[in-house]
Amino acid sequence: MTIETIIFYVFAAMAIGAGLLLVNIKNTARALFLLFVVLFSMAGLYLFALADFIAITQILIYVGGVLILLIFAFMLSSKELLEDLQTSSTRFVSLPNWQSLLISTTFLCIIIYIFIDWSEKIPSWIEQSIAQGTVIQTSDNNIELLGFKFMTQYLLPFEVISIFLMMALIGAAHLSRKEDTV
Repeated sequence: MTIETIIFYVFAAMAIGAGLLLVNIKNTARALFLLFVVLFSMAGLYLFALADFIAITQILIYVGGVLILLIFAFMLSSKELLEDLQTSSTRFVSLPNWQSLLISTTFLCIIIYIFIDWSEKIPSWIEQSIAQGTVIQTSDNNIELLGFKFMTQYLLPFEVISIFLMMALIGAAHLSRKEDTV
């Protein structure tokens, strides 16, 4: 089993596990964090499907835009929702700390393995790119190509995403209102 296969299964397991926890959790703050994990792991899966543009769009639009608006709306909504987070366990060794320690250690082991594996030999997909001459150089003007794609081929999805972000902003503003009647 190659490291690429292992990383793919890690992203898939994170997406499925966090998705299952997301629909079953009652705490809104933890649900927003799990939504971040699901969206980020889906971006990783898009990278494995060779959909770089969709992965970057996933991170920029959903993780960077919509999720941050939801977090702001949550923080501004009411203090009752935040009190549940403050009454959580203050012990150093609790279940969330063990989970974060496990995830951090796993990522550290993956990074060390990749560093050792790549320092010994160049991966075959990089050798194939070098042989075919499809390696992106630092002198290539990718920003111009990306701007051209945004304004020609991807103009409609770009505008739909901007309208979606505007709707999310309006929804976040509506949720943050302090009126008693809804």
